[in-house]
Amino acid sequence: MPVVTFDYGDFKTLLGHDIPKKKLLERLPMIGADIDNVKGDTISIEFFPNRPDLTSVEGIVRASRAFFGFQPGMTQYSTSSSSIETVIDPSVQTVRPYIATALVRNVTMSDALIKSLMELQEKLHGGIGRGRKKLAIGVHNFEAVIPPFTYKAVDPAASSFIPLGHTDQMTLKEILSHHEKGKDYAHLLEDDKKYPLLVDSHENVLSFPPIINGVLTEVSPYTTELFIDVTGLDEQAIHYALNILTTALVERGGILHTTKVIQGKKHQVYPNLSPTKQSLSVAAVNKLLGTQCTAQEIIKCLQTMGYDASEKTKDTLQVLIPPWRADILHEVDLIEDVAIGYGYDKFTTDMPKDLTIGTPLPHHKLTGVLRTSLIGLGFQEVNTFVISNPREEFDHLGIEKQSCVELLNPIGEEYSILRLNLLPSLLKILRENRHHPLPQQFFELGTVIENYTNTLHVAAVKIDAKTHFTECKSLVEAVLRNLGIPLTIETSNHPAFITGRQATILHKKTPIGVFGEIHPQTITAFSLEHPMIGFELNLQPLLDTMS
Repeated sequence: MPVVTFDYGDFKTLLGHDIPKKKLLERLPMIGADIDNVKGDTISIEFFPNRPDLTSVEGIVRASRAFFGFQPGMTQYSTSSSSIETVIDPSVQTVRPYIATALVRNVTMSDALIKSLMELQEKLHGGIGRGRKKLAIGVHNFEAVIPPFTYKAVDPAASSFIPLGHTDQMTLKEILSHHEKGKDYAHLLEDDKKYPLLVDSHENVLSFPPIINGVLTEVSPYTTELFIDVTGLDEQAIHYALNILTTALVERGGILHTTKVIQGKKHQVYPNLSPTKQSLSVAAVNKLLGTQCTAQEIIKCLQTMGYDASEKTKDTLQVLIPPWRADILHEVDLIEDVAIGYGYDKFTTDMPKDLTIGTPLPHHKLTGVLRTSLIGLGFQEVNTFVISNPREEFDHLGIEKQSCVELLNPIGEEYSILRLNLLPSLLKILRENRHHPLPQQFFELGTVIENYTNTLHVAAVKIDAKTHFTECKSLVEAVLRNLGIPLTIETSNHPAFITGRQATILHKKTPIGVFGEIHPQTITAFSLEHPMIGFELNLQPLLDTMS
């Protein structure tokens, strides 16, 4: 979770009110945070990641004004218009299609502002920006460039500029291979033939998103005008990030100016600080929280959390949601904030009104018996990834490729489909532990995807120089006996097992599993050497029998 570190004196100056440090440390966690560390006047607070607006001291100050009663309701920020325009060229639509911009004047680049701005930028990159994949933020010295600006995609080998941290011009391609930031974030552009670039009216480069800014617009201690650009793949996330960053600068005394983004015939003014509206049922609040609050009491709770609200009907409120609250997705999110505004310390504890006795669900009974049996037989339980790849699911087991769920944007070849078997996952565990002494025995109770449906399987493997089919058969019979469900065994011909040293498990004449000695080809395919036994069982037919 993001940790925000700030100076208590700086906090009070921004707050504009005096608040005892003890009271601040006692009450602030009620918003949804943990005090991480306090050393003198340096306070570190860990906030829940669902509140990106609280990842700076300026955001905490804004929330505190309402929460501590100094300024209940939604903070209002004034904006001035400007003639600054940014044109989105059609070439960038298939790369990173969205951009939002703003201008902040009257900025005093104090040490506190610089530290807070840099930390907020990185936290937004890592949080709602998902490591700059969804959005990337550029902060520029506006005095060094001349609008209008153009956001376009260019040939990475033909375009060059001097990036931050360097003194020589580099092409975009060179930046990805030689610049520190380029190497860190090159993967975000690896599938693109053209790269995004933000330039001014004289083709001077402001930024190469999501990688690095140009040295031309580097911010210095003497900068008084900041031009902000937020680019990326998610228009809504960009909107929230711009609002959070620019309002933080206004808290520091900056004067916010709107700018225009032009895309064909569409003109959009940023930042948009208009609140969104959402209805909230008084009855739903009281039912979920177990309270008996009136509409006016709920409005007061919402104002404590920085909202504006009014009665829409007798049982419905209209809530104005601040434009920096990216976490409000549903009525229940508002109800949670009503609970925080009401005060968790005011909720009374109560014993249950009805005495009930719970019983395990059928599949819990079954898995409990299996887990106990396999642990008793010397196996160690593991949990592995549900994501696998065709090579290990089909080729290594010697079976033909089957229909499976493929990932649209896999992070690599190793994780490209959802698994259909548990055995490959267990064999990979053995491969990773091949430097440890034998014998090794593992089992897993997990989900596979059969016919595009989640299905519960159990599988187990053992690797040892002296293991054989007879041992495997006795292990399987012991497990089946403990299940207490009639099952039979007959010969099989699964390619992952040795012919003549394997068998099929049947339930009501339907095959539901296989066991035996693992085939040498399968063993070597997983980079293993010693004899192995194993089994895999589909538990779904057994669950259907028990339900």
